[in-house]
Amino acid sequence: MKKLLYIYIVFIAFSSFSQKKEELDSIPPNFEDYIFAKPGDTITVQLNAITLLPKQNFKSREDIRYYLWFRRKVFKAYPYAKLASTRLDSLNARLSRITTNSKRKKYTKQIQKYIEGEFTDQIKKMTRTEGRILIKLIHRQTGKTAFDNIKELRSGWKAFWYNTTANVFDLSLKQEYHPAVENEDFLIEDILQRAFQDEILKRQDSKLNFDFAKIIALKKATINVEVYKAMFAKMRKKRKKKKRKTISSSSKINSKS
Repeated sequence: MKKLLYIYIVFIAFSSFSQKKEELDSIPPNFEDYIFAKPGDTITVQLNAITLLPKQNFKSREDIRYYLWFRRKVFKAYPYAKLASTRLDSLNARLSRITTNSKRKKYTKQIQKYIEGEFTDQIKKMTRTEGRILIKLIHRQTGKTAFDNIKELRSGWKAFWYNTTANVFDLSLKQEYHPAVENEDFLIEDILQRAFQDEILKRQDSKLNFDFAKIIALKKATINVEVYKAMFAKMRKKRKKKKRKTISSSSKINSKS
């Protein structure tokens, strides 16, 4: 969040008790967040870097609908990836202060149960697309794939089990995040950066090394949603086929009766 930079100038002079009281009353209660300076002081302020994103290049108005659909998926998955990163950072910081292996194992087990309790029910409600986005965002936020994170917390065979389960749903916990080469990852990063800029999502920088300003410039901010258009077309085709079968079955039943 942006901090208000407030400069309160204190003049060194003799004054009455009431004047001093009035000056103290004018100081805001949360003065720890403020900077106090007197005339002649030099103040250097370091501002956060701001990336100006170019206007998105859509091929058609219809593509905007698919982009907005995908954006909702990213918005749903991002908070969980962000939370996972925060929890893992806290875990690693705490483990670095624990000296004995037995206490480290006990604390790790407690955090495992806590993280699983936070995530399990919500992840079960996710669609396949949202689950895939979450797996990629975990790599973005933690710098490690979901598989590697689980492998560090659990034994190797547990990680293998988790990965096998994910593959049943056509997902792999070994998926990585590469916005420079993967179109879907580029779309995710584009959505995140614009949401950060508009303060829709709370910014959490990636632990991966990439320069999105250069990436979006090379891609000329082109938004490619063809894969999602094809996916929905396939779904519509299946629904129509199923509907025709239902009508056909109903007609046969009516003719027999």
